[in-house]
Amino acid sequence: MLALLTAATAGACSGSSGGQGTPLPRIAVQQTIGPGEGRLDLVVWAGYAENGSSDKKVDWVTPFTRATGCRVSAKIADTSDSMVALMKSGRYDGVSASGDASVRLIYGGDVAPVNTALLTNYGDIAPFLKDQPYNSAGGQMYGVPHGYGANMLMYRTDKFPQGLTSWKVMWDPDSPAAGNLAAYDSPIYIADAALYLKAHRPDLGITDPYALSDEQFEAAVDLLKKQRPNVVQYWHSYLDEIQSFKIGDIHAGTAWQVTANLARDQKAPVATTIPVEGATGWSDTWMVSSKAQHPNCMYRWMNWITTAKVQAQVGQWFGQAPANPQACRYTARGFCNTFHVGDAAFYKRVAFWKTPVRDCGDDRDDTCVDYARWSQAWTQIKG
Repeated sequence: MLALLTAATAGACSGSSGGQGTPLPRIAVQQTIGPGEGRLDLVVWAGYAENGSSDKKVDWVTPFTRATGCRVSAKIADTSDSMVALMKSGRYDGVSASGDASVRLIYGGDVAPVNTALLTNYGDIAPFLKDQPYNSAGGQMYGVPHGYGANMLMYRTDKFPQGLTSWKVMWDPDSPAAGNLAAYDSPIYIADAALYLKAHRPDLGITDPYALSDEQFEAAVDLLKKQRPNVVQYWHSYLDEIQSFKIGDIHAGTAWQVTANLARDQKAPVATTIPVEGATGWSDTWMVSSKAQHPNCMYRWMNWITTAKVQAQVGQWFGQAPANPQACRYTARGFCNTFHVGDAAFYKRVAFWKTPVRDCGDDRDDTCVDYARWSQAWTQIKG
């Protein structure tokens, strides 16, 4: 393992997020795990660091503290943009970053490369989640995969008793759910429009919903603007979406499986599906801050959170596939089949989030639309 990451270039990224001709920041790779510092400050998605306060039976933080002496303080972030901003403050030791945040953190020098030799469960992690454009650069991993899943199509079964099989319900101006749609509130949602166009507008030649030419990007933005009048809620907290589905304001929308699970617990008549066009999704990575004040506790956390038993706890609580397939030994019957845990072929249908950058990653070179323009367009779309 390198003691220091040398300046390198990576063809998968560009612009302010790094990329072709952009050197990686020189950040030391930790060589050993020393004594715990007694504290750990995390930035997390809701549901990733449960300590019993949401549900007394759901707690993997307290046992971690007992085992390591590292007291956990978790800051909930509702969006990837919030995660990036919080990590740039230098106040946190680690983050559960999705692919639309991780590349920005890597090339911004906000996270450190990880020494996978210090990660006791790294060998058990599903191989197709490792060394991806959103969690590695320059041949070096910048974290450990945690969990993954799809951005599902969720719908009320009383409105669609025959079920739904296509995203058309979200994009058709004459959709039977028009005026009662919910969509994810983030610039990365532009990729959902691009994915739909990939299937229904083959003339655009979209191959990657995150690597869009100007023409492809404008087509996606135009589709989103046409969708706008039919969207009654843009959500970034899944708890808000649950309430809207429950009272019937929303008939169909993008959702996480945890949203459906909790909505059904509240007797809302909902179902989810991955439509024929596929779906976008997330593969989250635990990353260590380059300014971590408690790096030893962070490495201990990464080793704890990737154990099979804890992976099973998180996966079942949040509604996602555990990165460690050994978790299936501890999950409820049918869970791992439902989430296709470790099924690389199935997840080829899911386009995991990644930061859009100018380098298209193919023979188009630096001609794709970067995240800054995605952010600007999203503000215009929402109005």
